[in-house]
Amino acid sequence: MSKLYIVATPIGNLEDITLRALRVLRDADVIACEDTRHTGNLLSHFEIKKRLIATHSHNERESSKGILALLDEGKDVAYCSDAGTPGVSDPGEVVVDYVRSNSSHEVIPVPGPSAFVALLSVAGVVGKSCTFEGFLSPKSGRRKKRLEELIARNEPFIIYESPFRVLKTLKEAYEIDSCLSAVMGREITKQFEEIRKDTLDGIIRHLEQKDSIKGEFAVLFFRSNDDKAEEDQDS
Repeated sequence: MSKLYIVATPIGNLEDITLRALRVLRDADVIACEDTRHTGNLLSHFEIKKRLIATHSHNERESSKGILALLDEGKDVAYCSDAGTPGVSDPGEVVVDYVRSNSSHEVIPVPGPSAFVALLSVAGVVGKSCTFEGFLSPKSGRRKKRLEELIARNEPFIIYESPFRVLKTLKEAYEIDSCLSAVMGREITKQFEEIRKDTLDGIIRHLEQKDSIKGEFAVLFFRSNDDKAEEDQDS
């Protein structure tokens, strides 16, 4: 039975790719990917030559049929998004659902880099749960409403944001709850990586001092008294 591999790829530093991911990419008959140029560059770096087919957010459902046809022909297929883990704020979930719903082919995860997991690992925020939200709506009304819902849960949550909207989003969260703190991850694993933990107001002031804001952001929001509350409950 043919297999569909869901392969996590580096979010910046190419050294983060796993040995298993490299083996799967070398052994697969076909590699489906979000952007053939982007994945082509990754494969070229590791001297891997494979047939590539584009499977992105605009053609994912139609492309899923082609991927299933390849699996039915006995070909193993690996799927990569542009960076990180497919299906986590990236295309991939439609392909997985279609193959699972319409066949008995195995769908196998090949885990690896993920920006929100990387940020969480260095946040030092104690708690038993954390909500991963991914990208919020670019529309201000919807974004504010979702921020209100997330903040009302009174537990840490992580969002992704572009450099063009990050300051606006942080200010909207501050308007909702000025007592929030945050851990900001910018350009995680890349040359100009920046991790900063501060009050939300402090993060905002830090970004406002920059001449320009560049890079992709992951932001963990939390209340600074959550750690003490956890300790008080355990004592």
